[in-house]
Amino acid sequence: MEAAIPVIETRDLSRVYDLDSGRVTALDRVSLAIEPGELVAVMGPSGSGKSTFMNLIGCLDRPTGGHCRIDGVAVETLDGDGLAAIRNRKLGFVFQQFNLLPRVDACDNVALPMVYAGIDGRTRRMRALAALARVGLAERAHHRPVQLSGGQQQRVAIARALVNAPRLLLADEPTGALDSRTALEILGLFQELNRDGVTVVLVTHDAEVARHARRVIRFRDGRLLSDTRQEAADARAALAALDKPAPAPATAGVAA
Repeated sequence: MEAAIPVIETRDLSRVYDLDSGRVTALDRVSLAIEPGELVAVMGPSGSGKSTFMNLIGCLDRPTGGHCRIDGVAVETLDGDGLAAIRNRKLGFVFQQFNLLPRVDACDNVALPMVYAGIDGRTRRMRALAALARVGLAERAHHRPVQLSGGQQQRVAIARALVNAPRLLLADEPTGALDSRTALEILGLFQELNRDGVTVVLVTHDAEVARHARRVIRFRDGRLLSDTRQEAADARAALAALDKPAPAPATAGVAA
């Protein structure tokens, strides 16, 4: 049986910026592969190269050196239209800021990527409703963002990222604007989607978020520092533990 094609494969991937203050190497010869069905956390402090890496594998920027393949396609050979097609058909994006259109409801927000893909209105509506149901928001399909909580808005953003059945879901600090309980709910949703076969890459500076991935890639000064596998913490179990009532305090016996 042939090995599966990696969702992402980079070889000596580099990005250099020419600034007024001089040349800055934001990413320095990074080589790695992300296989189908993985749940990966990409970590590093500000300036480590993790965001540059995400921008390159997300076709939001072009490398200045090396190679990057997405689902076997060499993205450095594509023109602007080709990159846009890859982003629309093979990638789904979730950001810290939900980036929802405020004047339309959840269903129309989720359907937006299909408009760019040229899908007819009836199919768009059907698939958008199915994506909202998948993230537990079927009953909120006709609510506008202002009528939704932060966690619900992020679920809408995740449904929007999933609606074109991408090969890879890229999430950049997806829990950064959420409280700890809601963050666990969103991490639990990512784990559930991953169990269903979605490949997920979480870009984060937060070690607590990275605990919920099965693989952790760390960057420092633009270079790949480490690439390790771990037993992922169960976000649903952590959330259930929060909901357990606290044990009653022990009381001392009262003398008769």
